[in-house]
Amino acid sequence: MPVTPTARPPGVRRLVRPYAGGFAAVVSLQIIGAVAGLLPLLAVVALGRTLLAPGPASPGHVRGVVVAGAAGLFVRLLFTAASSGVGHLLDGHVQLSLRRRLAAVLGRVPIGRLSRWRGGELAKLVGEDVSAVHPVIAHAPGELVSAFVVPLVSLAYLVTVDWRLTLITLVPVLLAVALVPLMMTRERLREQREYDAAMGRIAGSVVEFVQGIAVVKAFGGAERAHREFRGAVDDFTRSFSAMVRGLSGVAAGMQVALSPPFVLLAVLVGGAYRITGGGLAPADLLPFLLLGLGLTAPVAALGHGFDDVQAARRALGRIRDVLAEPALPEPVRPVAPRGHRVELRGVRFGYEAEREVLRGVDLVLEPGTVTAVVGPSGSGKSTLVRLLPRFVDPDQGAVLLGGVDLREVGSRELYRRVSFVFQDVRLLRASIAENIALAVPHAGHDDIVRAARLADIHEVILAMPRGYDAVIGEDARLSGGEAQRLSLARALLAEAPVLVLDEATAFADPRTEATVREALALTRGARTTLVIAHRMETIADADTVVMLRDGEIVERGTPAELRARGGEFAAFWRLHAGVAETGATGVGETR
Repeated sequence: MPVTPTARPPGVRRLVRPYAGGFAAVVSLQIIGAVAGLLPLLAVVALGRTLLAPGPASPGHVRGVVVAGAAGLFVRLLFTAASSGVGHLLDGHVQLSLRRRLAAVLGRVPIGRLSRWRGGELAKLVGEDVSAVHPVIAHAPGELVSAFVVPLVSLAYLVTVDWRLTLITLVPVLLAVALVPLMMTRERLREQREYDAAMGRIAGSVVEFVQGIAVVKAFGGAERAHREFRGAVDDFTRSFSAMVRGLSGVAAGMQVALSPPFVLLAVLVGGAYRITGGGLAPADLLPFLLLGLGLTAPVAALGHGFDDVQAARRALGRIRDVLAEPALPEPVRPVAPRGHRVELRGVRFGYEAEREVLRGVDLVLEPGTVTAVVGPSGSGKSTLVRLLPRFVDPDQGAVLLGGVDLREVGSRELYRRVSFVFQDVRLLRASIAENIALAVPHAGHDDIVRAARLADIHEVILAMPRGYDAVIGEDARLSGGEAQRLSLARALLAEAPVLVLDEATAFADPRTEATVREALALTRGARTTLVIAHRMETIADADTVVMLRDGEIVERGTPAELRARGGEFAAFWRLHAGVAETGATGVGETR
């Protein structure tokens, strides 16, 4: 079927191309500042030669040299500050572009593919990894210019004084440069990748530990949770120690080679040899002592920023990997569904090629009916319901809505017709009204209130200081059951003709469970509903029950028919009914 080709996402070069003029300005300003920064040193050299020369020094000449040196210092400060300012502005724009691009790509990537990343890893990608480009954008251009322009200009001048001593002055720089490849060996790069992976794991562990701390405390799993977190910390410590051990010797060698004492020692030894041999005047040693230090300082600064540049390079690689994720294919010529009948024809799907989760599923959901999906853990229930909102597409077969393959329905049209409520509710840091009206941004206040009443959350909202204007996470705190009822209000307001409930009441409090059942009863006949059911009341209210096992439908029919057959569903019913009776005392909803 025709779909729009998945466009290759722009690489980092294309993302920064609009700012090429800004980068040119950064480099130009830095070149002027770097060259001007040599003037004070040359002024000292000229002043030393003037004062060491026989006879009285000309006061006018001395004043001119001092003014020239001061002017050079002022120009350096002015232009390097301007270069740094422009570079940091560019950094802000580039980081904003990267984050917007990542948000756009992640918003178009199928939800099923997003499950490959842990929440902490995605947070690190959008947060820390994007921030890691700061040295490359804001500092690297200036440092690279200084690292090349200053030595080249200095060398050009020193060669005119004495080319032999110039070569001796270059010895520390050459030693430092010779050590650079040792920092980029296959072993060092592997250690750096392991360090980054350990950072991602520890970020994910922190997020999961914090999000699940209430459950951990309630069920006494603190020791196991702490053990998992400590394991991630220990992995990070080992990888960090290995990386430091591998780099510390090379970094120390570079630091010694570029240190002022070592540079001065090389210049003095070489200068003494040249002076005693009669090849160099004593006054001509002065420019080598001054410019020799200026020759190594930019290279030393570049060496100190090497780790930042390497980290930025690896971060950009991870960003490119995410930007390369294929978006959900969109049809070239979208087709509008004709009705709300849902049909699955020979659907096969697997998250991995060698392991299928769904195996030839055929299912029909008639308009206005409620279909409950039951089955043991791992039977493919969640995957089945994720097909309707196109969180995943089948590897084989098709899912049809109103006789049209979902892959031929545009995303906007699809989400006008299919709404969903999940067990794991995610609310935006926005007002309660905005959270309810997420799918219908222009909904009126009366419509929002009506949906909240249907979801039995209206009174809870009114009890808050700012009511529907209360902001989630600031002046609005909701229990798990209340958050689920708010999510249900969102789905009811959308008035989509197909409703998907993915374990929305698996761990809900009795009030929320009753609310969901009442809402389904009120909208019965108006919506085609597919629900993963665990509670006997929900199953008993369904028009059709589908029993899954190992990705295949083993039984289907009305609840009464399936119980009468005495098959797998009947055994499932007896088991869960017994559990329900055992826990009939229940617990009340807690805030």
